[in-house]
Amino acid sequence: MAFTVIWYGRQGIVDKEMFDAEKTAKDHAISMFQTRKGDDGIVSVEIRKDNGTVVFSHAEN
Repeated sequence: MAFTVIWYGRQGIVDKEMFDAEKTAKDHAISMFQTRKGDDGIVSVEIRKDNGTVVFSHAEN
């Protein structure tokens, strides 16, 4: 099953990345959030399964 990490800025989707494992996707999202927030203006991130179900989300102002 594939998992999609979706990075959101104030204007909507900034980037999407695909991962094969949920743990890998979550570890990546958590570890990169502060960097992407500073570099790309990211305000939230979520991880979705192939069927669209959200399995993880994180947001900061």
